[in-house]
Amino acid sequence: MNKKPSVLSISDLFFAFDKLSPLLRNVSLSIAPHELVALIGPNGSGKTTLLKLMMGFLEPLKGSVSLFDAPPKTSHKLLGYVPQINIYDQQFPLSTLDVVLMGALSKLTWYGTYPKHTKEKALYALHQVGLCHVKDRPFGTLSGGQAQRALIARALVDDPQILFLDEPTANIDPETQELILQLLLSLKSSMTIVMVTHHLQTFIEHVDKVFCVQNTVTEFTPQQICAHFSMGVFHSPLIKRPGKS
Repeated sequence: MNKKPSVLSISDLFFAFDKLSPLLRNVSLSIAPHELVALIGPNGSGKTTLLKLMMGFLEPLKGSVSLFDAPPKTSHKLLGYVPQINIYDQQFPLSTLDVVLMGALSKLTWYGTYPKHTKEKALYALHQVGLCHVKDRPFGTLSGGQAQRALIARALVDDPQILFLDEPTANIDPETQELILQLLLSLKSSMTIVMVTHHLQTFIEHVDKVFCVQNTVTEFTPQQICAHFSMGVFHSPLIKRPGKS
């Protein structure tokens, strides 16, 4: 049986902020093209840290991370990143379109403008997330769900091959959660998607893999995850027992 090609692979990774107490240890995993992958785990377990290691924003103490068969730092042009949004300045002066264009800063000309085709791509990204009608509105006046979708558009404007999202459905209403789910499903055919989430129940029927982060990383199929676990209640054992739901 042929092994699936890997977009992202991690081998025997250790990471610690203080070099004494590893936050992550013995982490090995592999993600194939066009997979939708969820990273879950309790608060403080290292989910966002693992995401940053995958993107090359942090360096492991030990072990290796490979993104498109190269160190992550050399593959930044191939990735899009949507950080978690909690509180933002309502006086933030840029328009929604300006924020989306920030995802294509490499296309900025020496005299400080964007080429026409880059602006067209930014408008298309806003169309993808359903926000063309607020393109000229100050970003700081958007609702939490609109702001999150604008940040997704910013990540899409430079045509990434892999999209990383940190809590894309945090602090937003169920209707917007569903909009983001449908958006990610529509993107899956053209890119790999890796997201940190506490709302696995929104995505559980659609993800290909679940990685539980608790000092190390354990891989599950969606079918193995018990209902409590998918709602963020972490206990032992973490998977369904025969005959249990």
